[in-house]
Amino acid sequence: MAEDTIDQYTKALGDWRGEIVGELDALIRRAAPKATGSIKWAQPVYEQDGPFAYVKAFASAVNLGFWRGADLTDADGRLEGTGDRMRHVKIRGPEDVDKARFTAWVKEAVSLNAEKGDPTKAR
Repeated sequence: MAEDTIDQYTKALGDWRGEIVGELDALIRRAAPKATGSIKWAQPVYEQDGPFAYVKAFASAVNLGFWRGADLTDADGRLEGTGDRMRHVKIRGPEDVDKARFTAWVKEAVSLNAEKGDPTKAR
């Protein structure tokens, strides 16, 4: 895919994944109204004091990922990943969209960037 905007990315999917990406885009924009969203690294990326979240569609899932995911509150271990920083949650259908939890994660990710700075820069 070579889409230039998040809307183009969403529409190009043309199935349930596009609906999920659109729902996540709206959720992120509501939870972080000062953030910018654009296509970077061939996926929607959201930034405020550096990137904090991304959405990536795969054949059987949509990932909602966080640059500082390892630092997010995740008592039941829903976030996946083994690196020192990034984590994601796999969404396999509309029933997997946990609006309250995802909103809390977005707000927490924005707060972490405000506190710690751009996660792509040297610590």
